[in-house]
Amino acid sequence: MILFDLRCAKGHVFEAWFRDSASYDSQAKAGAVACPACGSRKVEKAPMAPRIGKSSEVKRQMAPELAEMKRQLQELRAKVESNCDYVGPKFAEEARRIHHGEVAHRDIYGEATDEEAKELTDEGVEFARIPWLPRHDS
Repeated sequence: MILFDLRCAKGHVFEAWFRDSASYDSQAKAGAVACPACGSRKVEKAPMAPRIGKSSEVKRQMAPELAEMKRQLQELRAKVESNCDYVGPKFAEEARRIHHGEVAHRDIYGEATDEEAKELTDEGVEFARIPWLPRHDS
């Protein structure tokens, strides 16, 4: 059995079960598939995402890995904050100054836009982007 998302000519979307794809094709061609909202027999398959599993099942299976990643990111954040200077939104500017030897080398962290990050990469400035987790879950 296969579940298809279907759409009628009036834009109503609904689900229907079929033995296989060929069963849907033959029934739709014969006009045996009708929209439950308006009765239209002009029906086609709608785009649909594959059903991998229930989200609660996926979350339960991934919980240990996610918890470990979260722990590692929190540990990394603590290490960065205790060993580096925070330069805020001036990160790109300060990273360039360090790269070009205009100021003494020191480890820094802060914020940079996607555009600033691309420019730094193009200029050969070495840096890393880290996914920053909030300190506490709300």
